[in-house]
This record gives sequence, structure tokens and C-alpha cells, in this order.
Amino acid sequence: MSTTYIGYTFKVSPVQPATEILIAELGFAGFESFVENEEGVNAYIQKEDWHAAILEDIQILNNADFEITYEQEEIAQVNWNEEWEKNFDPIEVDGKCVVRAPFHEKPSVEYDIVIEPKMSFGTGHHETTHMMLQHILNTDVTDKKVLDMGCGTGVLAILAEMKGAKPLDAIDIDNWCYLNSLENVERNNCKHISVYEGDVTLLKDRKYDIIIANINRNILLNDIHQYAACLHENGMLFLSGFYTEDIPIITDECVKNKLKFADKLEKNNWVSLKFVN
Repeated sequence: MSTTYIGYTFKVSPVQPATEILIAELGFAGFESFVENEEGVNAYIQKEDWHAAILEDIQILNNADFEITYEQEEIAQVNWNEEWEKNFDPIEVDGKCVVRAPFHEKPSVEYDIVIEPKMSFGTGHHETTHMMLQHILNTDVTDKKVLDMGCGTGVLAILAEMKGAKPLDAIDIDNWCYLNSLENVERNNCKHISVYEGDVTLLKDRKYDIIIANINRNILLNDIHQYAACLHENGMLFLSGFYTEDIPIITDECVKNKLKFADKLEKNNWVSLKFVN
């Protein structure tokens, strides 16, 4: 029996960061799949989970800083692979790494990562994921124990293993991300990544050489002390998910925890920072 979906087409101006916030709020409301495009995002929810007032709690729709319009329709069945194929282009990072879907042609690069993002964050399209991939490409991770915190699709852990890291832990609080990471880890034949569903409470008594955390400012500020406690001597912490204006508050929290600033990448006002202990 086919599942009936309610589909919304949202046009968003400016597109970012409003689209990212919109997707997060829709996810909490029960929407299960998203396809981003140049104008905004298409969002889908099963008809049995939908109700007429479902958008009333989507706060960004009432934010005067953004113009968001939408249309809705009932869809008998959604071919998600077809939707991704129309909207998900391969991402190339520094000529060394490509993140692509299974239906894309295999590229001639050193690191070929195949993922099906579903509703998980982390295709490489977003600036923060792209910069974190750059950091990993620029870092010797051979035989390093790595944590990918807020792993989303698992793409960062997957690249780290391809570059020789082991063992690796990938953790996300979202069940869909946990399941999607398991799928993508298997899809890329990774042997050293353990995927967990949960938050920083899982880190008790664990130690790492490298911690990667691409989440958001408030969660990072709350958890940096835990990351610092989990780093081996001469360990590295890579952070992203925040804006240029957030650099001082993030840096202050890291310094409080005896971490030293080491490097910075910026892309369209998004930032990724490296700290060492």
C-alpha cells in the first residue's frame, strides 16, 4: 500500500540561514523528508501525521527578517531517489574529495564518498560541512582516534577513516541521523566507525586524539568543556555550525578550558575553527 504525503513548497528569502532553521523546526513538527533547492525547500510529511494547524508552531514563518511563502499539495507517493537526483549535485572539495549520491557517476578523486542523505544534515552542500571536510583533508589523521559529534550523515567520520583514522565514534542525538549514518558507513565499506545514538553523556571516560563537532553555537558552548576533557594531550578540536560574529564567544569558552586557537576557515559568514590542547 502506498503512503500518502502532504508536500509543502517553501520559497525563502534570504535563503540562508532561514532555510536551515525552517528545516529544523519542521523536523520537530513531524516532517520527515526535505529537498533543498535554490529558492528554499520542499518538505514532506505523511498525511496521517499532518493536521491543519501544523505550521502554527513554526516560529520562523512569523520572523520579519525573512520572507517565506509556501504552497501545499497532497502526493500519493514520493520517489525520494528521484527527488534527490533532481536536487542533489555532487560536491567536490579541494579537488581531492567528492561527496555524491549512488546515482552519480564515480569520479576520479582520491576520496569518493557515497551517501544518501535522506533527512540527515551533512551532504557537503552546506558551508559548515564543506569546511569540516577541508579541515580533515588538511590534517594527518593516520591512526588517530576520532569522534564525529553530531554526525548527521556520517560523512565526516567516513572521510576521516578513508584518510587512515581509527578507531572512530560517530554520535548523533537524532534517531534518523543515527540510522542514516549506519547506512552510509556500510555503503562506504568503513570498518572502524562505531555509530551511537545519544549526546555528550556518552563521552564519559572516553578519550580521543581528534574531536569534530559540527552542531550549533548553543550546543557547542554547552559541551566544549566535555570535549576538552575527552581530548588526549596534543589533541585537536574542530568546531563549526556558527557565524563569524560568534567567534569571540566560542573562543572564550575554549580558552577557559585550556584550548588554544590554531586555525580558521570562513565561507559565506559561516566559520570553522581549530583548537589544540
